[in-house]
Amino acid sequence: MNFDRIYLEKIEDDILAPYAVHANRSRGRKYPEREPDYRTCFQRDRDRILHTTAFRRLEYKTQVFINYEGDYYRTRLTHTLEVAQIGRTIARALGANEDLVETICLAHDLGHPPFGHSGESTLNELMHDHGGFNHNHHSFRIVTELEHRYPQFTGLNLSWEVLEGIVKHETAYDKTDALEFDPHLRGHLEAQITNVADELAYTSHDLDDGLRSGMITTDMLDGIDLWDMVVEQFNLESCQLDDLTRHSIIRELIGLQVSSMIKNSSETIAKSGVKTLQELQSLSYNVVGFDESMSKKNKELRDFLFANMYRQYRVVRMQKKAERVLTQLFEAYAAEPTMLPLQFQEQIAVKGKERTICDYLAGMTDRFAVDEYQKLFDPSLLP
Repeated sequence: MNFDRIYLEKIEDDILAPYAVHANRSRGRKYPEREPDYRTCFQRDRDRILHTTAFRRLEYKTQVFINYEGDYYRTRLTHTLEVAQIGRTIARALGANEDLVETICLAHDLGHPPFGHSGESTLNELMHDHGGFNHNHHSFRIVTELEHRYPQFTGLNLSWEVLEGIVKHETAYDKTDALEFDPHLRGHLEAQITNVADELAYTSHDLDDGLRSGMITTDMLDGIDLWDMVVEQFNLESCQLDDLTRHSIIRELIGLQVSSMIKNSSETIAKSGVKTLQELQSLSYNVVGFDESMSKKNKELRDFLFANMYRQYRVVRMQKKAERVLTQLFEAYAAEPTMLPLQFQEQIAVKGKERTICDYLAGMTDRFAVDEYQKLFDPSLLP
């Protein structure tokens, strides 16, 4: 038997919840294409994202620690893969479309500039009078216009539901604007799963990196409910963690939250009484999320990380360096646009000088931005 696209779509119809997104009911693509014989439309979209330049660059973009801090800390790429793994688990348990969740997860951070959220804040400030900068919006622009891989169209020509999931991606730190994608409707089930998978992943894995770096110690975490719940079984006797114990604790922390998320989301969906995708998106609330108790515990951990890691002096120093690097590069290119690569100079007439410079900077990796800064401002280096 050939497991072709038609058969794969039939399997989806047999196993997915009726309020999930089914590939054979997709609203299609902006530019009609013949779909592959052995992949659903969402599987094709996933593969297109994996092959983008923007996806490869995530390997050298900051999550919390800049690349030269050490190659054992998470990057935007490893974070993205971890979000996809958690998203697939939740999707499978809730009867959602696993391929669609994975696709949105893989695309959700494509638009992040170098140096993480500090880079995003800096570009947003620099672009204050020119439309601002938001990495969610930029992710959408990457997949719809900035990636050039096909002669028939700009962007990747992704399915409507993937684009909707990217546009409606939202966490406690990321806000979105979905004016062109039924703004009166909430994100579909798969978009909601991506949102919580992202938040769960960065909270747990940033804690892991904080412990590994020594910025956070176990005694600092005493009294944090989630931490206390998880470590009780490990009988820790000192504030020093060996690697195996730390790995075990973080796994337990993620597993606890994922299980809680699935249980509460299943109950919320059942209580809502929804039977169709339209009904789910028309609700006044998201169906995927923690219960009130776990939500409070998760927020407590996020607040702890903000105060003790994201605002830790080593991280703040890096953030200030990032602001200086991006600001001075932006100002230099704005004063003399002919220093931009030729293909970007040619875009100025269409997009404007500031947006063109912003797009160039946003596409840089951490180390490329630092190299460019040194070439422009260190007189001992040749251009």
